[in-house]
Amino acid sequence: MSPPWKQRLDALQIGDLSAIFRTRKPIIGMVHLWPLPGAPGYTGYGMQTIIDQALYDAHALAEGGVDGVIVENMWDIPFRAGPNVPPESIATHAVAAHAVRRAIDLPLGINLVHNGGVALLGIALAADASFIRVCMFTGAGVWDAGAWDEGCSADLMRRRKELHAEHIKIFADVDKKHSVRFPGIDLATHIEWTRFFGADALIVSGRMTGDAPDIEKVQQAKALCGDRPLLIGSGADERNVAAFMDVADGVIVGSSTKQDGRIENPVDVERVRRFVAAARTRG
Repeated sequence: MSPPWKQRLDALQIGDLSAIFRTRKPIIGMVHLWPLPGAPGYTGYGMQTIIDQALYDAHALAEGGVDGVIVENMWDIPFRAGPNVPPESIATHAVAAHAVRRAIDLPLGINLVHNGGVALLGIALAADASFIRVCMFTGAGVWDAGAWDEGCSADLMRRRKELHAEHIKIFADVDKKHSVRFPGIDLATHIEWTRFFGADALIVSGRMTGDAPDIEKVQQAKALCGDRPLLIGSGADERNVAAFMDVADGVIVGSSTKQDGRIENPVDVERVRRFVAAARTRG
């Protein structure tokens, strides 16, 4: 029998995604926030405009049939890395995410790019979120804007316990889009490290936003994940999602649900419905 401390840590693991969602194979839609104060795209339109746009997308996703949403600072480009995310971005992100949480009856996740770590956890606490997407939980690498970054698991897991926030689950990317891993960190190594340090679910993505991972990569990742659920983190659309759902345990979708399939546009509820219908032909 395992010692009590190990039993407690093991008990934190969710087992499958139905512990958070109403299904074992959830479809999670992205709410991409407009540029937040401090970002180059922000022109002083104020907090209410940011909230209104977020609520429009959240309602469209819910009406289209998704099982959960993630609120992300997608348009804070170029992205800062890790602990360098400014406080005005963190604060406004939390306010907008909490508005979404109150508006729709779906599990809420938070992503703070790139790799918000402890700040990401703070947003999730303020917004009453159920899970967070962590861009670089383990390992190390360089982000697209040129910043060197490293895994945040040591600080994040300690802080989660200190804040009595172990109900907020960790969805961790491996071989994350918009980044290049340090040489020698292959997919198998990255998954092994990420599982060992306690991630609840793992995510695989393509090269950039909107790019799909190769199905072979998804199959390899699924075989390596063991008892941890695996989600698709980019590039799923109504043409390929059925094949992905044959292998993976869920999908996170953004670009392909937008009007005209353009990532900067609002969510199109009819595109959401078609995506959901295509995804649910499997699993």
